Amino acid sequence: MARLTTVIRKGRKAVQDLELLKLLRSEINYEHSSDLFQDNEIGTFGDFKLEWDSEQSQDVFLQKKFESGEDIVISAMLDPKLVETTAGRFARKALLKVCITKPGLSSSVLQFDCGLSSNVDNNELKFDIHNAGFIPLATKLNPLTYKGPLFSDLDPSLQEELKNYLLARGISQNLNSFLLFHLHKKEQVQYVNWLRKLEAILAQDV
Repeated sequence: MARLTTVIRKGRKAVQDLELLKLLRSEINYEHSSDLFQDNEIGTFGDFKLEWDSEQSQDVFLQKKFESGEDIVISAMLDPKLVETTAGRFARKALLKVCITKPGLSSSVLQFDCGLSSNVDNNELKFDIHNAGFIPLATKLNPLTYKGPLFSDLDPSLQEELKNYLLARGISQNLNSFLLFHLHKKEQVQYVNWLRKLEAILAQDV
């Protein structure tokens, strides 16, 4: 009786594994057939150089150096949260940190925390600055240090000029289009690879 119970349990497990395997393969086929990112990248790096884009990580790093010695580094990744509507091509916002250093002012970094999303209705990109402040280098950041006002509390004219400041340094619509497309494509590739690894593991037991 004990042996029969063991056989029945193994049989049930095999059936469950087979059903899961079928579901995984169906999901993989669906991802391939409905791939929204099969075409070429939208936009370009511009003058930025891609410094980091590992298959194992969610983020990317871009860098741009000026002859004047000014250095700009951008780190970008998708926001873990979905946007309010997922009907469009880009279901997630991108979170960007834009860090700017100047020669002679190496003690701190001017950092902009930004958000990038796509308007589902007209497919336009929306670029927002959430915060702007100075990050000291080589020293511990005191949590009580004044970091500046909320960006939304600044005079609207100053907000607009700070956006123009970033635009003049290459944080353009073209670059933003590239980042949003590239990050979503990167995530989908990672998801399909994860499904395939799971499929391979389960297929060994069926």
